[in-house]
Amino acid sequence: ALEEAGLGRMDRLPFSLRILLENLLRFEDGQSVKREDIEALAGWKPGQGADREIAFSPARVVLQDFTGVPAVVDLAVMRDAMAELGRDPSKINPLVPAELVIDHSVQVDSFGRPMSFQINLEREFERNLERYKFLRWGQAAFDDLRVVPPGTGIVHQVNLEYLARVVFESSGDEGNWAFPDTLVGTDSHTTMINGLGVLGWGVGGIEAEAAMLGQPISLLIPEFVGFRLQGSLPEGATATDLVLTITEMLRGKGVVGKFVEFYGPGVSSLALADRATIGNMSPEYGATCAIFPVDRETLEYLRFTAREESRVELVEAYARAQGLFHTPDSPEPEYSDTLELDLSTVEPSIAGPKRPQDRIPLSQSREAFGEALSSMIDGLDSKRPSAENSTRWEEEGGDTGGVAVAAPAPPKVRVRLSAEENGGEAFEFDLEHGAVVIAAITSCTNTSNPSVMLGAGLLARKAVEKGLKRRPWVKTSLAPGSKVVTQYLDAAGLTGDLNELGFNLVGYGCTTCIGNSGPLPEAISNAIHENRLVACAVLSGNRNFEGRINPDVRANYLASPPLVVAYALAGRMDIDLVNEPLGAGKDGKDVYLRDIWPSQKEIRDAVRSAVRREMFAEKYQDVYSGDDRWRELPIPEGDRYEWDAESTYIRKPPFFDGIGPEPEPLTDLKGMRALALLGDSVTTDHISPAGSIPIDSPAGRYLIENGVEPRDFNSFGSRRGNHEVMMRGTFGNIRLRNLLVPGVEGGYTRHPSSQEPIFIFDAAMLYESEEIPLIVIAGKEYGSGSSRDWAAKGTRLLGVRVVLAESYERIHRSNLIGMGVLPLQFQSGESASSLELTGEETFEVIGLDQGVQPASSLTVRAKPEGGSAKEFSALVRIDTPKEVEYFRHGGILHYVLRTLSR
Repeated sequence: ALEEAGLGRMDRLPFSLRILLENLLRFEDGQSVKREDIEALAGWKPGQGADREIAFSPARVVLQDFTGVPAVVDLAVMRDAMAELGRDPSKINPLVPAELVIDHSVQVDSFGRPMSFQINLEREFERNLERYKFLRWGQAAFDDLRVVPPGTGIVHQVNLEYLARVVFESSGDEGNWAFPDTLVGTDSHTTMINGLGVLGWGVGGIEAEAAMLGQPISLLIPEFVGFRLQGSLPEGATATDLVLTITEMLRGKGVVGKFVEFYGPGVSSLALADRATIGNMSPEYGATCAIFPVDRETLEYLRFTAREESRVELVEAYARAQGLFHTPDSPEPEYSDTLELDLSTVEPSIAGPKRPQDRIPLSQSREAFGEALSSMIDGLDSKRPSAENSTRWEEEGGDTGGVAVAAPAPPKVRVRLSAEENGGEAFEFDLEHGAVVIAAITSCTNTSNPSVMLGAGLLARKAVEKGLKRRPWVKTSLAPGSKVVTQYLDAAGLTGDLNELGFNLVGYGCTTCIGNSGPLPEAISNAIHENRLVACAVLSGNRNFEGRINPDVRANYLASPPLVVAYALAGRMDIDLVNEPLGAGKDGKDVYLRDIWPSQKEIRDAVRSAVRREMFAEKYQDVYSGDDRWRELPIPEGDRYEWDAESTYIRKPPFFDGIGPEPEPLTDLKGMRALALLGDSVTTDHISPAGSIPIDSPAGRYLIENGVEPRDFNSFGSRRGNHEVMMRGTFGNIRLRNLLVPGVEGGYTRHPSSQEPIFIFDAAMLYESEEIPLIVIAGKEYGSGSSRDWAAKGTRLLGVRVVLAESYERIHRSNLIGMGVLPLQFQSGESASSLELTGEETFEVIGLDQGVQPASSLTVRAKPEGGSAKEFSALVRIDTPKEVEYFRHGGILHYVLRTLSR
């Protein structure tokens, strides 16, 4: 019908655009979705400006427990607020299916032992009992909220292997409907599902809550970037190497906020799991989504993962009828821009030490680490080591070749591990810069992919056969994304070999990738801190930002699962794995990585023989049941939650305190002081607290004052249901660099009452007592990384009213608006540095009292103490009319609450 209306060929439109178009057609109501919106999207042309807002209504919402708990907390407190407004609390209820997977809570306390999984699961329940009771209450209190219990898998892998429908079905007054399965999720890596041809992306918890309550997701018509693939991966290269290459290319291209689609002859050579790996890391290159079309491989994967045959038939019939099924002779879509990669050029790689887009060819890894080490150690001599300070290489049988590492070897630190700390055997060793102290097979990115998981197992088998062992200072862990992984590793006979090298099962969850690596043995931790050693982690994850993985580790590298095993054998980063031996075998001869690397044929044969359809059918048949501990949890009664004022996990947040039926008018902001002056690439890891809770931090003090022992602190992520903990950890990252306190690393700032650095939280509370609003000033890519709603919630609770940055990542900008924080952007070419802002000024934002419009500008006035004021124009990064409404109401949930109360 659209083609007949003269709006062009639908088969030349990008695949994801066609899904958006179907969504608009189905929800056209003349209000949220107008005829003009449909015509604008259907008539999209490459290079067309993204100046029209459209309303996307996802079929479902997925949540993980770190972001899911505060989402359910917000829904619970919205019921209270609805009652206080004299309205029906039951109106606060998910209107679209919501599926929550508990996967972020397990920590690696025990490792390298047969009982590690059970020990970690028991500790998880001990720490999180109150949270889990709360989630069970939410599942009973809210319609259409389903919870997958702990110990089951990672949300994105469970989504890929079980939850995803590809084609959704619903029944209503008008009959039965079939339409594309679309979703948003409270985790950046929701995009993993793009590999299955399902359109979805990560949003903040705030935006996801609004979607659950029936609010469409507002977005501008995006640009669509095509990524053409040809050829096939060469021997020795993995899907991880491919995704690190793609991440580097797309981050360099600049695709923030854009839709990326993969096409070309190389697509057919990629298994579905490889496609999912590529889609998973969409946030790392900044794209909103990174999608593959539905094709024959999609259908085979659905069958392989034990979906009903009727489902597979529906997917094929629907996709073909809607022009969404890709075949080799399908017309190539038109795109805003394109890139191309010959898969045969991909080489083994790692990425780090602190950004996933910083790819390093494995052949250059030793030199790259040397350069990184030089920048991390004050006063480190940058000259190459002489023969005298290269004895380590000679002792270990290595050949410096005249070009050892880029910096001299530091003094060795003697460490002794007790038998209890080292799995039953005491050990002494030397620790120095570059020691790999964590080697973790972890994360949805790679544990969903049988080829790299079985590849790691095969490499372990060959290493054991050669007589190699993990180095005793390496904390090893295996955390699959689903129970199916364990089953096919068992079927292939590889579990024993992985266990032999310390890669015992530690849990089914994200673990190390999200900072739940658990503590290092005390002797190693003490040696690192007392001697200021640069310790390293190697993980098969998607994030390696500063301070994320473990507080003892400064350099973090992403790598494929087989390379994770290899680095556990080597025990150090300053090694050339291509040319240097991993160690000596049981026959005394050197063993190189090439000697134990499995061939593609070996991996294919293992996948073919060990991974079977019935495994998926068996492991997912009772996915919502959980174990006895879960089933025996008591469920609080009532459709409104009874808040416990003594709880340190679940507290009633103050977001709706005093809310009236109508918003207050906007006024200019005056007298603001800068809480922080930050540089480029400040991530949500720097802003939102994650990982362990330091004893001497404001959050640690709060917990101790409330009777919590340090061993029971748990993690920031597990306490996201308590705003008192979270606001105390906001901007508290140990690697944050606030230019208001130069030379100081961590969550510190300066208050005018003192020249000494104080915690950012303490300063914010002083400003609050003085009734002084706050501003945060930052550089480029502010808020990149995970879709953490607490990065915005904590910012608002600290009293920050404005963020002024050079550029933003998509989700965090949206979340700031969702909490009523004004995102301003320096005009092109301007920055805090170019405008000579020191952060010591008093700031004003002029023009708010006239209202705001999308992409408008406001005047910022900065007045230094005793000097003349500077005025400059800043762009308002409220991009759509709907976002204007959210901001005017003080946040998206305030808008939804008032809308539902009418």
